[in-house]
Parts: sequence; structure tokens; C-alpha cells
Amino acid sequence: MRSLRPDLSASITVFLIAVPLSLGIALATGAPLQSGLVAAAVGGIVAGSLGGAPLQVSGGATSLVVVTAGLVDRYGWRATCAITVLAGLAQLLLGGLRVARAALAVSPAIVHGMLAGIGMVIAVGQLHVVLGGTPQISAVANLAALPEQLVHAHRTTPVIGALTLAVLIGWPRLRGRARMLRAVPAPLAAIALATAASAAWSMPRVELPRWSAPGLPAVPGGPVTAVVAAVLTVTLVASMESLLSAVAVDALQSKRPGPHAPPARLDRELLGQGAANVMSGLLGGLPVAGGAMRGSANVEAGARTRRSTVLHGVWVLSCAGLAAGILEQIPLAALAALVMLVGMRMVSFAHIRHIQRHREFPVYAVTLGTVVVFGVLQGVLAGIAVAVVLALRSLTHTRVSVSAEEGCHRVRVSGQLTFLAVPRLTKALAEVPAQASVMVELDGSFMDHAAYEALNAWCTRHRSRGGHAMLGDAAGRTVSEPVSSHACRPWTPWRNHHCTRPVAAPATSGGQLLGGVSNFQRHTAPLVRDELARLAREGQSPGHLFLTCADSRLITSMITSSGPGDLFTVRNVGNMVPPPGSDDSCDSVAAAVEYAVDVLQVSGITVCGHSGCGAMQALLGSDHEPGAQTPLARWLRHGRPSLARLAGDSTDSGRAPAHDAPIPATPAVTMPAAVPSLADRPVADDQERLALANVITQLEHLTAHPRVARRVVDGTLQLHGMYFHVAEAQAYILDRPTGVFTAVLPEAAAPGPPADPPGEPAATLITKV
Repeated sequence: MRSLRPDLSASITVFLIAVPLSLGIALATGAPLQSGLVAAAVGGIVAGSLGGAPLQVSGGATSLVVVTAGLVDRYGWRATCAITVLAGLAQLLLGGLRVARAALAVSPAIVHGMLAGIGMVIAVGQLHVVLGGTPQISAVANLAALPEQLVHAHRTTPVIGALTLAVLIGWPRLRGRARMLRAVPAPLAAIALATAASAAWSMPRVELPRWSAPGLPAVPGGPVTAVVAAVLTVTLVASMESLLSAVAVDALQSKRPGPHAPPARLDRELLGQGAANVMSGLLGGLPVAGGAMRGSANVEAGARTRRSTVLHGVWVLSCAGLAAGILEQIPLAALAALVMLVGMRMVSFAHIRHIQRHREFPVYAVTLGTVVVFGVLQGVLAGIAVAVVLALRSLTHTRVSVSAEEGCHRVRVSGQLTFLAVPRLTKALAEVPAQASVMVELDGSFMDHAAYEALNAWCTRHRSRGGHAMLGDAAGRTVSEPVSSHACRPWTPWRNHHCTRPVAAPATSGGQLLGGVSNFQRHTAPLVRDELARLAREGQSPGHLFLTCADSRLITSMITSSGPGDLFTVRNVGNMVPPPGSDDSCDSVAAAVEYAVDVLQVSGITVCGHSGCGAMQALLGSDHEPGAQTPLARWLRHGRPSLARLAGDSTDSGRAPAHDAPIPATPAVTMPAAVPSLADRPVADDQERLALANVITQLEHLTAHPRVARRVVDGTLQLHGMYFHVAEAQAYILDRPTGVFTAVLPEAAAPGPPADPPGEPAATLITKV
């Protein structure tokens, strides 16, 4: 029962949002109002049960309001239901062909332009309803009729619409004692207050016909090509909205603490959406799609499993049968204002700024404008066409410049370096004087074989004439034979920061540091600025504490594929965790552990050792004096229990290294008493064996901290041991019961269906030298 409680609470919250939203969507399409409730119930029960995104909530598709309104006007309601059924069958086919992931390859500028265009059409159309009129069939007609509608506006419906908008906008901003009212969803509060305020006025209200068996969908009349185009449009838009919403909901739930639902399986989600659309069309419901607004509300309400989605559908179904009289008191102006605000919010200025930064605004603008003027499918096709043209243009527009600097000449190549740019490149290289020191700087993510051959041949000739040439790729290394199509490393080693000094001059650490910072500001900062700004606003909420050695060869973000906000990292000599009772000099590590466990509420802690560790070598060395009082010697005392474990004396491994009192025993984690080993190869030497033993010993020290032990026993914190072999670039994970470290294999990194990345697809990071 305890496991059901979060899902039950979340289902009620989403139900209270879904009912007014579903009625509003049905009103905006011109379909029977109960069709919105049918779509919400079917979306919750069918898509929620069968789909691959457990926390996504499906219902009437907001993005299909314009399309559905056009279909109802052209073919009638029963034929529109038939088109919904056919679109569902098409989704089932696409899901069976496992092409769902391909939908995410569409440029985000096209997707956001499509949604913004749909949002503008919705907002303008529903403004007519708020003013007491009837929306036209197209956005252009609605805009043309708006002045006359303003002159002949209804006396009371604009007041109800304004009240609804004011509550929707102001409800999340309640402060002080009124803050507790925010537990009621804003749509429910707005509709309830608008209904109460309109009780004394005469105005159009919801009309729900009494329940009867739904009529079978009718075959659409008209040209077959037009019907096929309508089915494809519904299929495309509903699928895109569902898949993108599934990714967004996945990303949202990954940021919250505690247990998470399994990652979204997009092909299964497409199958679930197809089944829901077939059922909704047969029962007389609207086209169904997953919605980011309902899904995010489900996650924020604390949902843990798909039960919340299914239960929300059950509540909608019960409401349609038992509360029809209450729903019929709702004024249509309030529902229109609700949907109008939803449409306005589909135009995101944050997305526009992001798209402008990536120079894709023409794609966005063309898609938006075409959707508003001509329709959704035409807008998507126009956006794709413009995106293709811009992509081809970027391949043919490469800038090559030569500049003389102190001590060297610099050749800068900006853009994609293909065979089309080879003539310009060779012309620029011909301007470089013989015997000059030259740095060729490539700033692009692609170089084909023809360009590589031209560069390499020129470099060889220049050196043979007494010149000095450094041909660097975007990662700062000398270009050699292409590997994986000239894939570049996502960092620049300091030894290759030639841009901060003349080519032949020796580097200083200060120059290298400034070179690295300058390189970050030029190339990496623009890519991560939005994410860092979000973290600055929302604060950090890492899910993991990573405790490792201070060794410069261990790059935690690289070996864990983590980014800003993911890891709370503690580094010290030998990846030590002093147990409670140690001297005050050890408070830094203890404070970090306490902060991560109590304040940040991390769900996991990893202690990571590594090969060639200098601390382990010092512990094994004959010159190591346990009684020495240098800072390093005092710190290394915390590794003495690891030495005892290596010698097979497990009785001393549980004693504090600086005191005689034993570490308090804890049943939270069972550690092996035997000397650890590697699963797939022999341990190389005593230094590696001690590094492995040290990982286990420091995990024992962690469990001696009461806060850690308490959360481990509660099951809210997991401890992990890890060993990284530097020369092999190989990570090993500890199996605690056996003490065996097992190599992490590439195919073992993602058991089951691969999870999709949150938000936009990751791009390869390319930086200059």
C-alpha cells in the first residue's frame, strides 16, 4: 500500500488538470466535448498500460488541435474518427518497424517552429471564443475577422476569459499563507473560480450529450490523396509530440532524488500511442498523444510507476459518467482561455534564443510561418527543405585566412573542410613564406580525405624547404592518418596549446593554463552556458558522490561520462576516507561526506582507486616511517589498514589509523576479509593489489560514519568500489561479497533497451588548439 500512495496522489493531481484541458481541446477542435474525455481516458488506460514511457500521460493532442479542427470541418466528426483509427494503425506499423528513434533526428528548430506555429493558431482561434464568437477555419481568416469580433464582443465572456487567464498566471506565484493553495492545480482553480463567477450570468456553457453507444467511424469522402495526407499529418504530429514529450519527461524524472521509473522505450511508446489512437477513434475520441505538460505534472506530483497514468484515466472515465452535471456548469469562455494560454506558451522565447545561437532561426521562422499560413504538414516539409539547404551551404562555405604573428604565421580554417574548399586552402597556404614557422588551426567538426591529403602534402613540402609547420586538428594534436573519420578528442592537452605562444618557444605552466581557459571561453563555454545558467538558478542536485585520488591522470568527468551538476567530487592523495575519531585535519573529507549525504541527498557513493598510485607506492616503500610527522606521512596513516588487509590480517583493518579505538561496527555493508582480485586477469604486482585493497578499506571507513550507515541500512544510499587502470583506460567495479573487481565492458554499460538522451541529441564537442 505504501508503494501505491505516491502514484495514487499523482494520479489525482493529473486528473484534475486533464479534465478541463481535455474539454478545452475538444472545444477548440469543434468536436463533441465528450470526445476530449474519451481521449483522456483511453490515453491514460491504454497508452499508460502499453506504452514505453511509464510516467508520460497521454490524452487529447494539443499539437493536433488545428489539424483536427480542419478535419472536422472538411470531413465531419465520424470521418475524423476514422482518420484517427488509420493514424493509430500507421503508428503501430512504425513502432513495429522500430523507427521511433529516427523521429528525434528532425532538427529541433523544425519541431519548435511547428509547435510555435500551432500555438499561435490555437491562441488566435480561441480568442474569438473568449470574445463570444466562433473561430474561423484558418489562422489567416481568424486574424482578418478579429477587428470585427472585438467591436461586437460579448458583454460577459471576455470578463470570464480574463479572470481565467489571471488565475492561471497568478496561481503559481502565490506567496505567504496563500502559498498552500498552490497544492490545487492552477487549471482546476481557474475553471472552478470562473464557473462560480459566471453562475449569475447567461453565457454559452459545456453541453455533454447523454452517454450512448458510439457510432462507428465513417469512411472519409473526397480524394484519396487528401485522406492519405490527413492520416500522415496526424501520424507525424502525434508521434513527434509523444516521442519528444517522452524524452522530456525522462529528463525531468532523472533530476529528482529517489527511485526512478525505467527509461523510455520509444518504439514501445509508439506502439502504445498507436493502440490508444485506434481505440480512441473507435470510441469517438480525439486523436491521442503524450503531453509534456501532463507528464511533467505527473513527475512533479511524485509518480513512481505507470499506475499513476492508468489511474488518472480511470478517474477521467468515472468523472465522465458521474459528474456530467457539474461539468455542464463550466462556461466555454473559461475553457477557451485555458487552451489559449496553452497555445501561447507553445511559443518559447528560450527556444528561440537557443535556436538563434545555433544559427537555425531561418528554419524556425519558415516552419512557423508556413504552419500558420498553410498547415502543419506543409510547415514541417518547408522546414526540412530549409534545413537541408542550410546544411549544404555550411559544407560549401569555408573561411580560410592567413595572419602574421610574432614568431610565426597562423592559418585559420573555419568551417567544414571538404574537397570543395581545397582550392581556397591551397591558395591561402601559398601565401606563407618559405622557412616560416606556421601553425595551421582547424576549427571544424569534419575534414574529408581530399582535404587531409592536401594539408599533409603541403606540410611535408614546407618542412622539406626548412620551414616549421604544425598541422593541428581541433583537439590540438598533430594531424596524422585519419582515425574514425578524423574523430577528435574532446579536450586539448596543455602540451599542445600552441595558440598561447610562438611555435618554437618553451611553454610555461601559466601560459598553458591561460591557453586552456581561453580555449574554454572560445569554444566550450558557448555550448554549456545554458546548462550552467540553469544550474546556477536551480542549485546543484548531484546524484552521486565520487571520491577518488588527486592524481592528474584521473579525469572523473571523462571516465564517468558526466557533466556539470552530475557528480559531487572529493579528491585527495590515495582516495582516503578517514574514519570517525581521526584528527581535525581530516574534517575536510568528513564534511564533504556529510554534506553530500545529508544536504545533497546523493543516492550513491563511489570510492575509486587507480593503477600507479603514488600513495600506494609510498605505503609499500621501505622509506615509509609510520611514526613520521610530515603532513604526507600523517595522511598516509589512513592507508595502514589497507596494508594490513594486504598482509591478510583482517583484524587490524577495522581500526582507526590514528587512534587505538576500533571503528564502530555497522551491519550496513558486508566487506570481504580476503585480499581482493581482478576477475579477468592476474593482479600485476603488490602496488596494484594494495590499490584494490585500499578501495575496500575506504568503503569500510565510509560505513563507520553514522550518517552513511543509517542511509545504507534504509536502502536510500548505495556504496560502490571502483578501480581504474590508467594505461588500459579500463574501469573495474567491485563485487562486494566476493572482493572481485570485474571489468566494465562497453556492451554492459546499458543493459536492456538503450535510454535516449534527455533533451536534444548530444553533439560532439570540437575545440581549437
